[in-house]
Amino acid sequence: MSLVSTLYQRFRLLIHEGSKFLVIGGIGFLVTEGIFNAMIAGHQASFTANVVSTMLAAAVTFAGNRYWTFRHRERTGMGRETVVFFALNLVGIVIQQACLEIAKHGVGRNDKLTVNIAFLVGVALATLFRFWSYRRFVWLAQSPAVAGDAPAERHEEREPALVPPEPFVGYGGPNGNEAGPYQSGQGQPDGPRRARSS
Repeated sequence: MSLVSTLYQRFRLLIHEGSKFLVIGGIGFLVTEGIFNAMIAGHQASFTANVVSTMLAAAVTFAGNRYWTFRHRERTGMGRETVVFFALNLVGIVIQQACLEIAKHGVGRNDKLTVNIAFLVGVALATLFRFWSYRRFVWLAQSPAVAGDAPAERHEEREPALVPPEPFVGYGGPNGNEAGPYQSGQGQPDGPRRARSS
């Protein structure tokens, strides 16, 4: 098996979840970026635009991640998942806002280009945090018993492979019709042995 195949088999679940998460995240990003820029163009404060756009996008990504990205993972209740999900998104907002504040006060620039670059950096860092935290705290990994692997193994144990009986092999007597001895390890003949008539 090649190195690529080995790595894929080892990280298959992570790759599949990551790919789906990026698709949902891309949709959420379009929502976030569109609303953020619309609010900035309307002379809203960057903090307000960040919070509103992120929380609206979070509602979209929550549905996508719950029912697609992590649908195979353990369910702990809609209420708990919703609360933890949005709490973690608040942390994501803090990460994004920190990048905006660094651009404004650390770099000393508040033009639209700089603000958008800082916002994109914040979104990237917050996305990594969200992917890790969703897998760790919102949608938990299933145990092997719950995942459904064990029933398939038990089914195989209940259905042993059928092995056809080995044919009977004997040798004829002087007249060619005499039942001969069985070979070692061979099956029994179907009918009873008949004594040679005298």
